[in-house]
Amino acid sequence: MRARVMRGALTAALAACLLTACALSAPSSSPSATRQPTSSASSPTPTPPPDPAVDAVAAMSVTEQAASVVMGHIPGTDPATLRAYMQSAPQGAPLGGFILMGGNIGADAAQVRALSDALTLDPALPPLIAIDEEGGVVRRLPWDTLPGGQGLHAFDLTQTEQVFAQRAALIAETGANVNFGIVADVPADASSFIYSRALGADPDSASSRVTAAVDGEEGVVLSTLKHFPGHGAAPGDSHHSIPTTAMTLQQWQAGDARPFVAGIDAGAELLMFGHLAYTAVDAAPASLSARWHEIARDELGFDGVTITDDLGMLTASGVPEHQDPVSNAVAALRAGSDMVPMVAGSTAETAPQMVAGIVSAVDDGRLGADRLRDAAERVMRLRMQAAAGR
Repeated sequence: MRARVMRGALTAALAACLLTACALSAPSSSPSATRQPTSSASSPTPTPPPDPAVDAVAAMSVTEQAASVVMGHIPGTDPATLRAYMQSAPQGAPLGGFILMGGNIGADAAQVRALSDALTLDPALPPLIAIDEEGGVVRRLPWDTLPGGQGLHAFDLTQTEQVFAQRAALIAETGANVNFGIVADVPADASSFIYSRALGADPDSASSRVTAAVDGEEGVVLSTLKHFPGHGAAPGDSHHSIPTTAMTLQQWQAGDARPFVAGIDAGAELLMFGHLAYTAVDAAPASLSARWHEIARDELGFDGVTITDDLGMLTASGVPEHQDPVSNAVAALRAGSDMVPMVAGSTAETAPQMVAGIVSAVDDGRLGADRLRDAAERVMRLRMQAAAGR
């Protein structure tokens, strides 16, 4: 369900509740009416509706919860190998996601669909199968010839929405259900590495096209906004370093925040946190920052799945404390991320090691059991949404 629909429903429900409460508590107009004492027993607290995701996660072991928040990757197009990989975590716990990269893409959509089917151990609860399909310079499907990024700057909003709808259909044909494809960064200038990929060169144009992109993907694939809180203000490429900026929170709110706000209001289901540091807000990269997760949740109202950019990028940053993907995964979850993908440098053993490391962190108290459970519930809701065909 889209965020704006949920907020509208909540507002309506609260309004109805308030009106009902007013009607029940209004004094009688009769002068002889006597005010009666209020009994707490006469106003029982409404029972919240059941949440299937909560029930499903409650039935899972800690190992299964840990596996469900890991999005793994290995190259190759052999369905049997990929299927075995999805249940390679300790105790055979199934991984919650997989990201398709160029090495997983066959000659056509049917071949990729066969691989996606192999990744899906239980059709009633599919994993989150993601793909970086921005169009333009970042695409995994060779047959996607639609424009993206800078190529959309001359398009109006209706055309932009149509492009994303068409691209979403191409992705859905492969069996993938998540697109890491909406670049909400506002590049500082044309020299930025993100410039050719950004949907707009300024906050206004970027915001409008981000909204159009989310609207275009709606009902076909799950939308992801990236790279929160934005690469534009931080010079450098996070594939090789941790870009840093001294921009203040107030400056960010007035500019670079706006495309993310637009995408959240449009109902994007995932928010990808970048490996970049706004030192005036937090010295840590946003992907490992509890403060930035708090801003996304409490100030921007995002209630979907928070996911880091590829944790392999952190290990390639050259920063000593970020060289262990297991430690990075635990730190990201502790900060508030719900899902941790690992691509660069990933082997068949990496995801199982991450799962084991997350379980160990819960056992020794470095990661709260409630934080893991919350992450698993958010991921579970999205998987159930994918299973329902949105």
